[in-house]
Parts: sequence; C-alpha cells; structure tokens
Amino acid sequence: MLTRKHYVAYITVCLIWGSTWAAIRLLVRDVPPLRSAALRFFLAALILLGIAFSRKRKLPDRPQWSALIILGFAMVAVPYGLLFWAESRISSAMTAVLFSSSPLFVALFMPAMTGARVPRRALLGMLIGAGGIGALFYDGLSASAYFLLGGGAVVLAVMVSAWASVFAKREISRVHPLVGAGIQFAVSAVVLFAASVMLEHGRRSEWGQASILALGFLVVFGSVLAFSLYYWLLAQINPYQLATITLVTPVVAMAEGALLLEEPVPLLMVGAAALVLVSVWAVLGAEDDGPLALELNPRRGEIQER
Repeated sequence: MLTRKHYVAYITVCLIWGSTWAAIRLLVRDVPPLRSAALRFFLAALILLGIAFSRKRKLPDRPQWSALIILGFAMVAVPYGLLFWAESRISSAMTAVLFSSSPLFVALFMPAMTGARVPRRALLGMLIGAGGIGALFYDGLSASAYFLLGGGAVVLAVMVSAWASVFAKREISRVHPLVGAGIQFAVSAVVLFAASVMLEHGRRSEWGQASILALGFLVVFGSVLAFSLYYWLLAQINPYQLATITLVTPVVAMAEGALLLEEPVPLLMVGAAALVLVSVWAVLGAEDDGPLALELNPRRGEIQER
C-alpha cells in the first residue's frame, strides 16, 4: 500500500525528470553527447559517494558489488548514452514520448525475472496511458531515416533500462540508495568517458551559460536527488508502478512549455494528459487488486499465489 511519503517522492521524481529532457537538449547542443553524459554522472558520483562516506553508510557485499557494476552499464551508461545521443537528432519531447513505453517492457520482464505477475488493471492502465502519450504528440512523428535512428536508440535505451529496473529490484533492494546510485554513476562515468574518447575524438565542447546551467541541473536534481528518491522507491514499491514515471514526464514537459514558454495547448492535449494521469493513478493503486507474486508452499512443495 502506497503511503503519503511514497506519493511525495514519486511526484518529486516526475517533476524533476520531466524537466531533464529539455536540459539534456540544451547541453548536447554545446557538448558532445557521450561526454555530456559522462560529466553528469562523474560529478553526481562524487557528490553521492561523498555524502555516503561522510555518513558512514554500509558498503555493499560482494554479490551486491557485482550487481551494481552490471547496473552501472545497464541502468545508467547504456541507456543514458543512447538518450544523450538521440537528443542530438530528435526533440526532447519525442524522446520523452518514446521513453514512456518503459512500463510495458517492465511488465514483460517481471514474470520471467522475479516470478511476480502484473495485475490486469495495471496492464490496462499502462496501455491506456501509452495511448494518451501517443495522442499528446501524434503530429511530431516522422518516418525520416534521421528520426528513425534517434528513435531506435531511445527504444533500445527503454528495453535496457526496463530490464535493469527489474534486476535492481531483485538484487540491490537492501543497498542504501546513496551508495548504490553513487557506485553506478561512477561505473557509468568510466564507461561513457571511454566511449567518448573513442567516438567523439576531436569534437570540441563549447561551454556557455545555458550548457553550464543545464549540466548543474542534471547533476544536482536530475541525478543526485532524483535517483536517490528513485532507488528508495524501488525498494518500497513494484517496478511496474515506478516505471509509470515515464508516462508522467511528457505531461510535465508539456505543462512546463505552456506555463514557462507560453506554448499553445490544444484541447486534445489537455484531454490526453488527463487520460495519462488517470491511467497512472490506476496502475499505482493496482496492488490492491490481488496477488502480485508467487511463492513456494513449504508444506505441499508447490507454487501458489500470495
């Protein structure tokens, strides 16, 4: 059962990550994408690990270290490397829309990886939410090769990060969020820096006020704060529920465009946004519909629902 703390943390992550797409877009205009992502996570790792060590948080054991290194690749380095690269080709809004398919992939991975099933109400809510997201930006679709390359990178990022979310729930739920996120960021920074040296050699960074501010926002809010809350939530609720954040972030991006940039908001977009929020509410409350996991009956030696 979700509590008020869960909802506050969930909404905070949605608001922050709904704003990161535009910040990434600003940053990769001046700085090569892989280098941008590497800097973001290197600085975030320094902050998180510094806080964790100052508070004497417990270090992971050997199996947890192995899981964190894997997640450094699968949760951070590969998805965000692809996302930063994709945003040099397609709009931030379209990136957010494509990434919003994450809950459906999480729902596909969960039964195979954890033995848990996703309630029908949650699956229906995800499908409705995905349809609402599509309606929000239907006129932004393009079939050009340039778009397809960027869009394909985002879809691959979604699949990898969805698998990583379920893997993290299974393997590192007992690791402190500051320590877990900090180690993953450090691993991903090394990987992304290496990739940048190989693939972006000779490309210059043109730092300006906008790119510096964008990097600062991505480090402090998009990484340190949001990921700490994300991993705290991951230990508390189901991965498919947490994955609905990607349904909300495009709505946040649209709302910010209307409020801050005075962009027009057609009635269709308002209706679609309302549909998305209702579907997310249904998914978050779906745990009450029935059993979510399977367990072995120690008396009969058989699998039963609980």
